[in-house]
Amino acid sequence: MQQSLPQDQAAKLSRRSLLAGSLCLLVLPLSGDPAEATPESMAEAMAQALGRDPSIKAGRVKVELPELAENGNSVPLKISVESPMSAADHVKMIYVFSEQNPVANVVRFHLGPRSGAARVRTTIRLAATQRITVVAQMSDGSLWSGGANVVVTQAACFDGT
Repeated sequence: MQQSLPQDQAAKLSRRSLLAGSLCLLVLPLSGDPAEATPESMAEAMAQALGRDPSIKAGRVKVELPELAENGNSVPLKISVESPMSAADHVKMIYVFSEQNPVANVVRFHLGPRSGAARVRTTIRLAATQRITVVAQMSDGSLWSGGANVVVTQAACFDGT
């Protein structure tokens, strides 16, 4: 014959279980190693995306970021690349790299001659004060870059999120 617990004791056990489970959920993310975001990890992400030892020239890429971002969860980013966007001469890809985010390759845009203009606008998450580097890959294979610095007062992107 199975013994049953009094109703108030069963309620206490479930509250204890809930409290213990909640505590585990709070402590578990802290037990892992935090993501190490460094300029070196950005260089590795650039090598993976663009190839080892790419010849990147400065210029043609204009990056607009606010100098001060009060909230790193939503930072407006505007990019424009000087290009006629013709069939013979156009922007194929725009890469955005971050030196302090857990994931250094923030976003990439695919463009073509039908895009009309090489301009994109989005918002990104930033983990800390840093420099954002943008690389444009042209139809002839050349790579052009630009960048901007941003001071982030309230960071985002903790532990790879």
